[in-house]
Amino acid sequence: MRPNRLRAALDSGHPTLGTHLLSVWPTLVELVGATGHYDYIEFTAEYAPFTLHDLDNLGRALELSHLSGMMKVEQDQYLHQAMRAIGSGHQNVLFADIRSVADAELAVASVRAEAPKSAGLSRVGLHGVGMRRDVGTLRDVGSEAYVEALGQAVVAIMIEKVEALENLDAILSVPGIDMVQFGPADYAMGIGHPGQFAHPKVRDAERRVIETALAKGLHPRAEIHEPEQAERYRAMGVKHFCIGWDVSILQRFWASAGAAMRGIETAPAEAPKAGYR
Repeated sequence: MRPNRLRAALDSGHPTLGTHLLSVWPTLVELVGATGHYDYIEFTAEYAPFTLHDLDNLGRALELSHLSGMMKVEQDQYLHQAMRAIGSGHQNVLFADIRSVADAELAVASVRAEAPKSAGLSRVGLHGVGMRRDVGTLRDVGSEAYVEALGQAVVAIMIEKVEALENLDAILSVPGIDMVQFGPADYAMGIGHPGQFAHPKVRDAERRVIETALAKGLHPRAEIHEPEQAERYRAMGVKHFCIGWDVSILQRFWASAGAAMRGIETAPAEAPKAGYR
């Protein structure tokens, strides 16, 4: 079982940095790893098309690049996708659309082993034994190391629904949660202000999530587009960031470069300088 770089950083109190991918092309994982700046990659599977073979290939690239992985899973697939994420080598799971204590308990149980050592959780773990990549297919199947690795998997949850804010204290009291991510887009839509991510009510909810997480000894994480956006969160005590999405990085380049090129194409051509051939 390979070490979990993200878990090690959290346990040691170090800040962490991740980035998001929606693409399943493993070379992008290698390119991120080659920079030497990132601790993990979040495969945002909630939004992206993928096959189970894609998950395995991403897992291989994570290992080659010495990165930890996190997979964001959707609300109706907590148990299935958590097992597949960890089994393919992603090691950590981000659960979207948490609304209640029961949702948070299911998220944790989906990651932890169905074993006595999972005692202390709100409910028994539901993660059984499997012949998957994380155990070398055969090498560590059902072993003590396997149970320990599941215990080391980082459980992150999204707080983005109105119901979640109403139940915030109880949800963040569920044993086994490690990281907390506020979702301004869903929350803004849920309170009747779609697209207004900086609305005062959204900002107030975000601050409440961060402050409550810190008070409970959890790790709040902020998603940002540019490094300049980090300072506002650092002032609130946040030290874990996930920056950029492959699709937005590409779209912004195509938009700006395309507009610039259209301007060049339509501008009058300069006359050749003397002596130009």
